[in-house]
Amino acid sequence: MLEQILHLDTELFIYLNTLGTKSWDAFWMFYTTKFYWIPLYAVLLFFIFKEENKKMFLLTLVLIVAMVTFTDQITNVFKHGLMRPRPCHEEALQSLMRLVKPYCGGKYGYFSGHASNSMAVAVFSSLLLRRRFKNLIWIMVIWSIAMGYSRIYIGVHYPLDVLSGLTFGALSGFMFYKLNEYFKRRYNLV
Repeated sequence: MLEQILHLDTELFIYLNTLGTKSWDAFWMFYTTKFYWIPLYAVLLFFIFKEENKKMFLLTLVLIVAMVTFTDQITNVFKHGLMRPRPCHEEALQSLMRLVKPYCGGKYGYFSGHASNSMAVAVFSSLLLRRRFKNLIWIMVIWSIAMGYSRIYIGVHYPLDVLSGLTFGALSGFMFYKLNEYFKRRYNLV
């Protein structure tokens, strides 16, 4: 059963990865680069700052750092625990796929840190800002799914890596949002 799932995952990876064209490569390389999203993070922080009092904002900042660290480290535990090679490290796939990046990245890829971190940020920030921006959750979830797809497009993750990362990120974002709300009530920082 597991072999069938992994085979289907590989087939879907090859299909999605080879849909790419040179004319879209630069866009997806830009999209997948975390550095270029700093302005989005700054805007989200600005609106979170406007929503919270100063003490709560500082606590929320600490929780955001803890959330990103948590998702990143758990991702690494899975990558090094399960040791599933990235598709770009699989010799049998190299002639069938497109590697858009100039290098493949770390040896293991299950599950995607880009997907988990982006979805955690999407869920956490959307829940915090839902009173001000009712449809933000949909925009942020689409942004995160596209981030996950970018990892398949450039050739460094299988779809299952991305789906698992998105799922873990959503759970992490929700958990840290609940923790944030708990601290807000516990210490009367409303």
